[in-house]
Amino acid sequence: MLKTEVLGNGLKSLGFDVFSGVPCSYLKYLINYAINHCTYINAANEGDAIATCAGSALAGQKPVMLMQNSGLGNAISPLTSLIHTFNIPVLIFVSLRGEAGIPDEPQHELMGQITEKLLITMGIANAYLASNEEQAKVQLHEANAIIETGRPFCFIVKKNTFEPHALIQSQCPKPLNQKPLAVSDNETPLGTRTEALQTIRDIASSMALLATTGKTGRELFELGDAPNQFYQVGSMGCISAIALGLALAKPAIPVIAIDGDGAALMRLGSWAANGFYAPPNLCHVLLDNDVHDSTGGQDTLSKAVNFTATAQAMHYPQVQSVKSFEELTHAINTWNKDPKLSFIHVKIKPGSPKNLGRPNVSPQDVAQRFKTFVQESHD
Repeated sequence: MLKTEVLGNGLKSLGFDVFSGVPCSYLKYLINYAINHCTYINAANEGDAIATCAGSALAGQKPVMLMQNSGLGNAISPLTSLIHTFNIPVLIFVSLRGEAGIPDEPQHELMGQITEKLLITMGIANAYLASNEEQAKVQLHEANAIIETGRPFCFIVKKNTFEPHALIQSQCPKPLNQKPLAVSDNETPLGTRTEALQTIRDIASSMALLATTGKTGRELFELGDAPNQFYQVGSMGCISAIALGLALAKPAIPVIAIDGDGAALMRLGSWAANGFYAPPNLCHVLLDNDVHDSTGGQDTLSKAVNFTATAQAMHYPQVQSVKSFEELTHAINTWNKDPKLSFIHVKIKPGSPKNLGRPNVSPQDVAQRFKTFVQESHD
């Protein structure tokens, strides 16, 4: 068995000191170490944890993601369309539930058989973590060499790999001053998505802008490409989790996550993590048009949701549904002058400009220059 503290200290010596994940009994002692001695960002699901790690990596950190192999399915979208597409390096530890010959619950049987195959199919370099201390140290350095090239690496962890490491502290959310639930969302569209994005761009040239997948990122690019703008592709629903990782890593930089109603509903659990950690430098703007514009205008489920009440229920300290673009400008300026985790609901019209283009900058270049902007402008 590995001494958990030895492995943890080895990770820290290589610069891996921020973790995110979803608990697994096979990894509980490494998770305890991360909570005790590093930064650990709890996530509602494995896909959110991957996205949060991506945000940390964009801030220049070397993140570690911890999960059970049953969560690999949840993580496939951000692993293949975010981590791979943008060349974002994340070190992953995934447990091997359902290992052949080891009694386990029936739901783990198939995933135990295909865990390594899934990683290989996704192009993720991997190895079974050795239970021998000296071998494990060599493996860490080998994994780090791959991480340094901008690629992810995954350790597959078998049962009883880690020695016990007691949890000496628990995580508590920021102090909450909960107000009565917000009034209903404004249901009168203010204008187009383009107008909303232009309003944000006009006052956010020195802020980090992260635009959700689909036409939001494409329209933001069309309004004017800039190094402070991150155009998410794929990994639908992950934009606020990416922004959370970035905001926690760089508290001096104002971070705006521009979300969509369909995307937000896909990973609503990430809002709980936002409210739990409540970085004051994060502003979550939701552009709500009731449809999936990029796939033909099919309805989303947003008509059944009061987004502002949901955000307050998730403990966002500042929540607003604006009734004009002037109110949107005022809301962002207010947040920037008096930072606190904020949610701004913006009702917009369906539709987008005809002949809408796509970014002609590669995702890898978008990620690299965005990372440079964050580090050079706010270090």
